[in-house]
Amino acid sequence: MFGSQLDIHSGGIDLAFPHHENEIAQSEAFHQCGQWANYFLHSGHLHLKGSAEKMSKSLKNYITIKDFLQCHTAEEFRMFCLLSKYRSAIDYSDSSMSEACTHLETICIFISAARAYMKGQLHCSPVQEDLLWQRLADAKSSVWTALTDDFDTPRAIGALMNLIYHGNCQLQPVSTAEGGVRSPAVFGAIVTYIRDILNVFGIDLLPSKEAEVLSSGGNLQAVVEELVRFRSEVRAFALSRRDCPNNKPGLYPDRAPLLKACDTLRKDLVPLGVVIKDRGATSTWEIKQSQRGLRDHDDDQQNEKDK
Repeated sequence: MFGSQLDIHSGGIDLAFPHHENEIAQSEAFHQCGQWANYFLHSGHLHLKGSAEKMSKSLKNYITIKDFLQCHTAEEFRMFCLLSKYRSAIDYSDSSMSEACTHLETICIFISAARAYMKGQLHCSPVQEDLLWQRLADAKSSVWTALTDDFDTPRAIGALMNLIYHGNCQLQPVSTAEGGVRSPAVFGAIVTYIRDILNVFGIDLLPSKEAEVLSSGGNLQAVVEELVRFRSEVRAFALSRRDCPNNKPGLYPDRAPLLKACDTLRKDLVPLGVVIKDRGATSTWEIKQSQRGLRDHDDDQQNEKDK
């Protein structure tokens, strides 16, 4: 079925010998090859804390998934697993699950604060943008190094938490009057990267209601379409020209703030995944959702209908 060579073969550490040794011998003899599997990933066992025995149905010392989900979520269990190396034994206990929950809570709180900052709802002192860009680059390098070193997920999660720590240090709320120039782009990049990595690990941090919107796509796209349509009308009004004394058409000076507001809106939407491109009097837009594809729409026809 799989041919004469496998990239990765996985299984529990208790299967390394004799089961996998026997499997190698049979397969290499059958296929007449020198190396049937390139890598074996032998995973450690799950234990109840204080027990030397692994969780096993035969020993009746296990917790069913149904019972587990009465108290915790699938994301919390995945984080629990990520905090230990795949080939190490792991103890299940209330304290170890609490640690996993704390990690997820810290991540969610940071993402919520970063989003509020990007939307202008959280006012902070001017952030050290260059420092945050460097921290993001360092985190990407550290995560890559960790995952290519025998899939060291605890070290990768540690790099993400360190990035979040430095991000939180910059998100120090101040009064509106004290707030300075915002730097939404760097926080948008940080949030996107964190969510992309966690998505690889199977952890989705979107609130259930927002997840329904994004999964269906319709509601979000309708909101963006209305926003872009409204912006296009404002921009077209601001770009309308008048006759000047020198017989050359020119813009109305008092409408310049409207153009500036349109440009600011376009810039602020980029970190949120909405890209607007102006083409003459019309605009195109797309929604980028971290490798889940993108939606492109040209509103030329809508402009014609509005006219």
